[in-house]
Amino acid sequence: MPSLPYAAQALDPRRLAYAAELAQGTDRFQEPRRQDCPWCGSDRLCTRLRAPDLLQHKPGSFAVDQCRDCGHAFQNPRLTAEGLAFYHRDLGDDEPRGLAERLLAAGRSHRLHRAVARLMRGVGEPESWLDVGTGHARFPHAAREVFPYTSFDGLDPTMRVVRARAAGRVEEAHVGHLADPHLAARLRARYDVVSMFQHLARVPDPRAELGAALAALRPGGHLLIELPDPRSAFARLLGRWWLSHGQPRQLHLLPLRNLRAELRARGCTVLVVDRRTAHTPHDLSAALALALTHVLPAADVPWCTEPPGDLQRLLRTALTGAAGPLLAVAAALDHVLAPLLRHTPFANTYRVVARRDTG
Repeated sequence: MPSLPYAAQALDPRRLAYAAELAQGTDRFQEPRRQDCPWCGSDRLCTRLRAPDLLQHKPGSFAVDQCRDCGHAFQNPRLTAEGLAFYHRDLGDDEPRGLAERLLAAGRSHRLHRAVARLMRGVGEPESWLDVGTGHARFPHAAREVFPYTSFDGLDPTMRVVRARAAGRVEEAHVGHLADPHLAARLRARYDVVSMFQHLARVPDPRAELGAALAALRPGGHLLIELPDPRSAFARLLGRWWLSHGQPRQLHLLPLRNLRAELRARGCTVLVVDRRTAHTPHDLSAALALALTHVLPAADVPWCTEPPGDLQRLLRTALTGAAGPLLAVAAALDHVLAPLLRHTPFANTYRVVARRDTG
């Protein structure tokens, strides 16, 4: 937002709308705390971490609990639908504002998307492919270079997928959640491949979403899933500063063994488990960016009750510029270490390719 007189900033419609929402408090954005694991039902829970919103700096504090029996980690208490809408709003714009947001966007390169698509060459040329949680459909846009004769569709809870269809990145755009019964009925058994990148970590019920994804596949179709690995050594080392902990938007962290067991129980054959090439080299630079933005003077965002003054703006700009070389060093270290870390417990992401074998 350009610099405006204080009175003009205070009367900004978006700021007034946020002020009205926040005047009601943030407790209503969270469900009651649950006492058992949403994956296995065990009551042996421990707190993995507590964190504020480190990406957008909206108000609130959030906890991630972990099951001592199955290892599933989840936000507890979980955000309500109203809370999810509040904390997802203004995230994922075309021009990311924060340091960590820019690093996250940089990790989703066209080259990387193309390399992931090549992982599916071993299953043949699919006729139809649905990318779930597609956003701006950058993955289908890149994957079409690998599979030029495949029809790519996109599904996303936001209108970004409609804009992606207008830009020619997908052929059909579906707005909503895959587990919604009406949408699931329309998409049943339509696709040869369904891909879900980081998606299961951000939905209230990953098991229901996984079931809906399998229902959208034809028998013999393939499911491609990518998720952050909660057992990564970086997750333990960096704690709240690990980008994939991502509070308050990451609702679940699924251990690989849990996902594999669930896929087998649903009649799938797991064909590929990839932790090596799935590793994304951004842990140190993203952690540094999150820490820096946490201590920098507040940015001019509409959910701040008081707009920053000119001195605060100048100080933030100067400190952000000074942090540039530090972030460059951290990013370089991430990439230099990546070939080694891919083969160690520090690998931060896994991918799974599974075939649906049963009706």
